[in-house]
Amino acid sequence: MRDSDRWPQSAQPRQSEKSARSGPHRGRAATALDAEPTPAFPTATGPTAGATRPIRVRRLLGCDVLGALAIASVVAVVALWVRNGGVQRVPLGLVGSDSLGRLAGLVASDLLLQVLLMARIPWVERAWGHDVLARRHRLIGFLSFWLMITHVVLITIEYAYHDGLSVLAQILEFPSNHRGILLAAVGAALLIVVVGMSIRAARRRVRYESWHLLHLYAYLGIGLALPHQIWAGADFTDSLAARVYWWTLYGAALSAVLIFRIGLPGWRSTYHRLRVVSVLPEAPGVVSVLIRGHRLDRLPARAGQFLLWRFLDGPGWTRAHPYSLSSAPGQDLLRITVQAVGDGSARVSAMKPGTRVLIEGPYGTLTAARQRRRRVLLMAAGVGITPIRALLEELPYRPGEATLLYRVTRPESAVFADELADLADRRGVRVHYLSGPRRRVGSWLPAGSGSELTDAEHLLGLVPDIADRDVFLCGPSPWMAAALAAARQAGVPAAHLHTEDFAW
Repeated sequence: MRDSDRWPQSAQPRQSEKSARSGPHRGRAATALDAEPTPAFPTATGPTAGATRPIRVRRLLGCDVLGALAIASVVAVVALWVRNGGVQRVPLGLVGSDSLGRLAGLVASDLLLQVLLMARIPWVERAWGHDVLARRHRLIGFLSFWLMITHVVLITIEYAYHDGLSVLAQILEFPSNHRGILLAAVGAALLIVVVGMSIRAARRRVRYESWHLLHLYAYLGIGLALPHQIWAGADFTDSLAARVYWWTLYGAALSAVLIFRIGLPGWRSTYHRLRVVSVLPEAPGVVSVLIRGHRLDRLPARAGQFLLWRFLDGPGWTRAHPYSLSSAPGQDLLRITVQAVGDGSARVSAMKPGTRVLIEGPYGTLTAARQRRRRVLLMAAGVGITPIRALLEELPYRPGEATLLYRVTRPESAVFADELADLADRRGVRVHYLSGPRRRVGSWLPAGSGSELTDAEHLLGLVPDIADRDVFLCGPSPWMAAALAAARQAGVPAAHLHTEDFAW
């Protein structure tokens, strides 16, 4: 029997009538987080009429422009290499020419700087979305790394052949006769460590906090490699056009890091003066943190987005953690909800009121701006309910037009049960709880959901008109992959499937 058959659609377990009148926060005193009535879906004459489609068009246009610029940058590097005589030296062969090794190094440098240019630039984040941007970052990072290795190998072989030395002797000779080589070697070693820790098998064996700290050494590795290219690179010493191009690229990358990774977060943290108000239990191992600040209406945050949070509560505060807003942002109050899965998240439950907070962001595109259809389906698993809960508060829909499918391991682990019941009462959200152990590997459903039905058929049974809805999903990556596959098989076009994967 389905769990939704055992828990009524009106969001069991229900809160008491008294607590319902007190607001959605489990009977505690109402706060700025308690949602005000949300207007119905905007009509053609409403203030936001037609807002979603232009936003989507701008987002797609931004992706096209940024992608074209990235490709153009690589083309420019190759063109400068050709202009400086790179092609003429290639016929000499791999051995005896530094041309191919130099090209590999130039393209590797360009791609590494493109990685820096993705340093939390707001319009880049809005165009691609955090999950897509993270995949691009990973792909470009690995590609530039292997090109860097190719550069090192080819240049070493070519110089050894030219100087009549063994490869080992050439390696030992480099630091004494070539400026910046020793710094570049240290930088390359740091990048090797970072890339090694970014391989999935290695990431599974380290804590997020350790991985995040090591990942920052990539900036140092790239910085140490620059003097070598400036002092010894033929493209710098022989070509004014190349020097102008590369210095412009270096300046843009450094400016992006200084402005968007340091300057903007520092200004926002100083201006908004964020402090913890209280830490409230929500479910076993899950707490909500209420954070008050100055003029938070000027923080460009929306329901469904996340920020990087640093709590100044002692050692380890420098490591940022990505947590989604679990309620639509208020004028002076924000809320995040955290599950204790690591050192950083576990210490959140012990934070004291008054703890200062630093932020980066907001980031993410899982917002109401993606909505293009009147009816919506929201699917969440585990603590993935946090941005979905906030979206339920902000999305424009009429009673009966929003459905939530909430996958939990057991009923008592459901987060925001009272608040979801309140949303069911006030806004007519249809809520289905799907609880129990996993049905099977690769399924988004719990066991006992009816083995005679496929995942897509079960989804159609719960939401027969799913193909006519926008679908918002958040949860663990394997669960989301299974839920997305079921939604596609149930007839939902890719353009109406909205996700953001926060896996690191």
